[in-house]
Amino acid sequence: MQPLIDLHTHSHHSDGTLSPAALAAAAAARNVRVLALTDHDSVAGLAECREACAALGMEWVAGVEVTALWRGQEIHVVGLGIDPSNTDLAAHLSEIVKRRRARIASVLERLRRAPRLPEGELGALDALAVPTRTHVARALVALGAAESMQEAFERWLARGRPGYVPPDWPTIAAATAAIRSAGGHAVLAHPHRYKLSSGGRRALLGEFAASGGAALELDLPGLSPSDAAHLGELARAHGLAGSAGSDFHEPGQPWRPLGRFAKLPEGTEPLLPRLVNTRLE
Repeated sequence: MQPLIDLHTHSHHSDGTLSPAALAAAAAARNVRVLALTDHDSVAGLAECREACAALGMEWVAGVEVTALWRGQEIHVVGLGIDPSNTDLAAHLSEIVKRRRARIASVLERLRRAPRLPEGELGALDALAVPTRTHVARALVALGAAESMQEAFERWLARGRPGYVPPDWPTIAAATAAIRSAGGHAVLAHPHRYKLSSGGRRALLGEFAASGGAALELDLPGLSPSDAAHLGELARAHGLAGSAGSDFHEPGQPWRPLGRFAKLPEGTEPLLPRLVNTRLE
């Protein structure tokens, strides 16, 4: 089996379901040779992940996925090769988590007042270490308010729905500054998922690069070859390298398996060599 890499994954320290050690074991079973744990706004699972990867003979990259806001839209910036003990990064993440708790508390309050919500408790999700709307969606499915996570978002949490609360995150510039302060490389996550026009996407990449961004995710599930080629052109135009990851959250999602082949658009510089001294054989 050809070895894989994965530079974008989540554990139960944010909105994934596996422990960092279980995540590393699942990645090893998929023949992943280089793994980055990139929990949302948290570095709490990195030590456990590092130890598990070492025991499994895998290369490990310290990471985090930092939440940001750009022109009213939530944007995610992955930080790779970070120093988890950096005080600037810790302060930035602490502020985001504070805002997360306030937002989720407001979401839950609105949902509890919503008509036609099945009776039952959604739980004190705003007390989680890093509460996210994914946690709320899972709770809605468990309550019987939706049959799937997608339906939970579309019916209850999307803009204009009963549980929608606008995001209030720091800027992209603040996110990249915190990552760079921690010695990391800032990577714009899943650029094809943002609801932007072609001009808007170009503007986003331009601002991201100008703020110190290093790379763009160019190999990940759901990205068509034509979109990858287009994003590769934009990455090269802005001097951005390419990264690869699954954005894995939980088992049982065949459309988002752990590990990528690190096949980037032609002419795109890979970010991986900056992160680890390893050869995939």
